[in-house]
This record gives sequence, structure tokens and C-alpha cells, in this order.
Amino acid sequence: MSRLQTITTDVPWLRLAVTDDDWARESPADLARWMEQLLLIRRFEERILTLHGEGLIHGPAHASIGQEAGAVGAMSWLAPSDGINGTHRAHHQILAKLLNAAVPEDYDPRRDPFPDQAVVAVRRAMAEIMGLTDGFCGGRGGSMHMRWAEAGIVGSSAIIGANVPHAVGYALADKVLGRDGISVAFFGDGTLMAGPVYEAINLAALYTLPVVFFLENNLYAVSTHVNEQTRETRLSSRGPMLGVPALVCDGMDVIAVRCAMGWAVERIRSEGGPVLIEAECYRFLHQSGPLAGSALGYRSKEEEAAWRERDPLLTMPRRLRAMGVLDEVGLASLERRAAEAVAAAADALTEVQPGANARRIRVGLLPAPETVDHGIRNDPPRLPATASAEPKVEAKYIDVVSGTMLRAMERDPTIVLIGEDIHRLRGGVAGATRGIPERFPDRVFATPICENAFTGMALGAALTGLRPVVEYMFADFAIVAADQLFHQIAKFGHMFGGNVRIPLVVRARISSHTGYGSQHSGDPSGLFAAFPAWHIVAPATPYDYVGLMNTALACDDPVLVLEHQALFQETGLVPDGPPDWYVPFGAARRVRSGTACTVLTYGAMVGECLAAANTTAIDADILDLRTLDPLGLDWDAIGESIRRTNRVLIAEQAARGGSHGARWAAEIQERYLDWLDAEIVRVSGSESAPVVSRPLNLAALGDAAKVSAALARLCR
Repeated sequence: MSRLQTITTDVPWLRLAVTDDDWARESPADLARWMEQLLLIRRFEERILTLHGEGLIHGPAHASIGQEAGAVGAMSWLAPSDGINGTHRAHHQILAKLLNAAVPEDYDPRRDPFPDQAVVAVRRAMAEIMGLTDGFCGGRGGSMHMRWAEAGIVGSSAIIGANVPHAVGYALADKVLGRDGISVAFFGDGTLMAGPVYEAINLAALYTLPVVFFLENNLYAVSTHVNEQTRETRLSSRGPMLGVPALVCDGMDVIAVRCAMGWAVERIRSEGGPVLIEAECYRFLHQSGPLAGSALGYRSKEEEAAWRERDPLLTMPRRLRAMGVLDEVGLASLERRAAEAVAAAADALTEVQPGANARRIRVGLLPAPETVDHGIRNDPPRLPATASAEPKVEAKYIDVVSGTMLRAMERDPTIVLIGEDIHRLRGGVAGATRGIPERFPDRVFATPICENAFTGMALGAALTGLRPVVEYMFADFAIVAADQLFHQIAKFGHMFGGNVRIPLVVRARISSHTGYGSQHSGDPSGLFAAFPAWHIVAPATPYDYVGLMNTALACDDPVLVLEHQALFQETGLVPDGPPDWYVPFGAARRVRSGTACTVLTYGAMVGECLAAANTTAIDADILDLRTLDPLGLDWDAIGESIRRTNRVLIAEQAARGGSHGARWAAEIQERYLDWLDAEIVRVSGSESAPVVSRPLNLAALGDAAKVSAALARLCR
């Protein structure tokens, strides 16, 4: 007869309840400080809603009113060096982190004046939400995207689920670099339903990373109740299911949250992370704006009233009065200080219009429109001076792929490799990491199949001290990670005010000719080109691979390196000795000199174009662009060639819809129309993606035959 046995979790899954003793253990000065923070956050949020109602905030205002206790209690354990992030509703967490970084350790608001640094922090947070130059990101992030690395606010994201892998990356950097930090990802019950959250929790557990996943369960994702989001409404269960200890606490109680966070920190310190905390709380207002949820029909007034009775701004003052920490005069003093700090910030940023009662933003505080594109990228990398050496030794392309990375990791201890199956199979599925796992086992992270999460982890690590190199087994898999690649990596530097270092390299293997079918055969680099923060390089020779990869690893911006599998067994000349040379971005290589027409190409099509020119005997001037992104094209070389030849052919292998050629053709028309004697001709793959059938696979690609026909038409 079969039997059923109950399965229990292998890690703690607990509910925490606090007592009077927990309150009594805290110092009166700390209790007063946390009370001041609650008041300041509430008054700040109320003023933000007022400013929004007056039309002085462009964009949404997601107030955290009701949820302040979770932020204050959680942040009470964190140092300025501990990294946090949040989602679209993060004002309370950001303010609590800023205030803790701005006040001295022995600060007692019952005795000490409100610190000048804290005044500045409040003003700059308000300025950011209002989109002003004095904001932490120069007004570019606004309410939903804020970063101030000096206080450990590494960067919040409005795309739910996206921020959680980033915190895993902060923790990865702490572990690799030997730092004693705690990283925290704040998110809500709605965000928990997003796939990247589970992927991120799993990665953190797999690598035993010091990160706290702080879930604010306020019961509603906009208007959708938690029991409409999931059948298992005990949300903390997601921790144990992935081997992560979980703790549930009262998110409306500062000390309950502080105790939960203390338990998590101690657990991480003693046994390794991560930990999941579920703080049960309630937002008093709708998703954004000043209305209550009941006004929009998805919550009852009775439910809201019951939660209002648990408002930490009501319950904590009663507790502190009973404990003798603060009397009515002391509480009134804290209330006045909070109100004055918020009013001072608003007064510094706004003024009453002459002859009217309406307020306006003070003149000179809005960013200048002409700065709109500033800060998309950092300055070009300063490349080390290397002795020139004549290329005279034959090297195979795939060998320099692994050899260059191994040498780079010997030079730079911050480089880590992240990707699927990169630790086995003698260098991964293509041999690109051969010899590296044996040499640097602690810097090679062979991940589960979760491109979106491990790419987000790489971003978090890049923001906090590492130089990650992400490998996609097939280039198409980049599209699985599109949120991280394009919403996050491509926008963070500019969105957070510019000059944000994101030293991250993505290696994408293109296998278009191998018969792997439509979902494993693409070249997504044209999609990357739509986001100008990305440098895109396509090395066609072993020499260029070494030089361009070394430059990519010296760059403080994200770089996509295309590795075409059709080139892996090709050989070329390189200098004798270690692979330490550099090829600067933005420098095309002349493959063949000619006067009949200019051919612009890259990657595996370089050889196809050379073969076509030789077959047709057309005197083509062939440029291997090497750098493909719109801000990195070598227009000097392109322009010089066009002025000589007066004809242009753009040759790509990729499917026509996703290729670069249309954009290049448009810009050539704008720059060189007077020099053109014929229409610009484009060779590309077909409209369809390659499929498995060999003849259809090859027919879908640009090749020498198509280039030959185009050359004959262009130069007839």
C-alpha cells in the first residue's frame, strides 16, 4: 500500500513577532531617530503629492505613505557602503538610506539640530523627483529611477523584477572582492510574480551571496489583490522552495522589521546568504497620486480604515510616550523639524509667481534642453601604450578567443565570466573559455539557463566594482535578456545623470550557417544599435579579435563583441608573444584598395566580399568597419572612400529586417549625397530567419554570390 509523507523545508521558514523587550533593548536616541525618519518620510511624500497636484512634477508620483516603517527598520542595519535598490515606489527607502548616511553615528534628534547634510539630501531627493538639475541624477531619473552611490543607493528601476538581479550582482562583487557588505533588493508582491525574481533568488542561493530579498507585501499590484495574482498567497514560501531562509514580519512596525533585518544579517554573517524577508504592510493610497484605492472601487473603506489604525505614525508615538522616550513636547518638536526640513526643500526649489498665488519652479533649476544627449557614454578608454610588433605568427581565431580572455584575467582581478556551460566541455560549447576555469575557478560563474537574470546580475556587479564578461551560448539568446540589455544596461548611464561606469562585455556567438534553425541562428546586433550606450564590435581576424576585446575590457561602457562561428577555424597573423595589443574602437580596416565602389562590411562577410571582388574583377574599395554602433562608425574612412569611388555597397549576412544597413544608408545619404553617382545598394540576408533545411539556411544569408551580383549591378 502506498504511503504519503509530509515534506518539510530544509531551511528556516519563520514568522517573527516582537515583544516589549525588543523595544526596550533599543536606545532612546535610536528610537527617536527612527521616529524622526518616519515623520520626515511621511511629510516628504505628502509634499510630493501637493507639488504633483500643482503641476510641478512631470511624470508619476508613487507615494509610499503607509509603508515607511519597513524602510526605516530595514535601513537601520545598513551602512552607507551596503548597496540597495528599489522599484518605482522607493521614496521611503531612498530617504531612509540618505538620512542614515547624512547623520553622525551618535546623532540624537532630541538633542542635536537636524544636520546640514540631511537638509541637502532631502532637497536633492525632492529636486530629482521634480526633474531638476540639483537632483541626484540631474533630474533624469525622477521619481522612479534614483541613484546616489555615495549612500549605497546603486540604482532603482521602474521595470518590475529588473532590480532584483542587480542586487545579486552587488553581492557577487562583494564576495569576489572580499568586501563585508550586505545588498538588499526591495520589491513588492506584484513584482514577485515576475520570472526574473525567481531566477535571481536562485542565483543568489546557488552562489551563497550576501543579499536580502525584501518583499513589501502590500496586498495589491496596482488594483489586483494578491489572491488574484497567485494561488499560494504565503509569499515567503518562495524562499524555502529555492533553498533560501524566509522570515515574515509586521511591516507596519519599525522594530519588527528591524528585528527581521537583524536576523537576516546575522544569518548571512554566520551561514552565508541569501535571506528573504516578507514585510506585511499596506499602501494607504492608490498606485500613484493622492486618491485612496476605495475611491477607485477596488478596496473597501473598511479595509483601509482597519489598516489606518496600524499606521506607524500613530502606533510608534504612543509606544514612545509610554516608554518615556518622548513626551508630547518632544514629539511635537520632531514633527516640526520634519515639516521644516521638507518645507525648506520645497521653498529652495519653487517660488510664488509674481502677481499670482500659484507656485512655479525657480528659474535656472530645469536642465537645459541642449544637454539631452549628454552622458550617454563615458570618455573613450585610455589604452595602454604597447610596443608595436609585426604580425608574423599564424593563430587560429578560436584559440585567441580563449587566450585573450585568460591573459586579461591575469592582468585584471576584477574580470569575471558569466554564462551557461562555460566551466566544462573543454571551454564551453565552442571552446571559448578553454583553460580559464582551471586557472580562475572562483571567477567563472557557470549559470543556470536564465539569461535575463544573469545579465542583470552582471549589471549589478559592473556597477559595484567588477568587470563582468557575459557569454551567450547563441547570440539569439540576447533577446531573452532584452529587458536587462536595453531597459537597464543601455539606459542606466544616461538615466542616472551620466558618467556612470558600466564596464560590462557581452560575447555573442553567431552561428547562422550551422543549421540550428530560426531561434539559434541570428545576429541581434542591429537591435543593440538602437541603444547608443552600446559599443558593438565585430572582429573578422584573430589580430582584430585580440585588439578589440582588449579595448572592450578597458572600456567603462557596455560592449557587445560579435563572435562569428564561421571564423573560428580561420587563421591569421598575429604578433609573437602575449596577446596584449589593442585596436581602438571607431577605426575601420581597409581590406582591399580600389576605386570602382566602396564596400562596407564586417565579420564573416569580409571574406565573402573579398571573394566577390576577386571573382568579378571589380576594383572595389573594401572596408571592414570593425565597429558597428552608430556613434562609433569610422566616418573619416568611410567618407574618404566615398569621395574617391562615388558608389556604395553595404554587405551584411544578417536577415534584412534586423540588419544595420538601412540606418547606415540613411546617414550616408545625409552626409555624402553630393558625392554619390548611384543609389546605395544593400546586400543582406533574406526577409526570413534561417531555418534548418540546408538550402534554405544558406539562401537566408548574405554571401559572395549575392555580393557579386550587387557589385555588377552597381558598377555596370
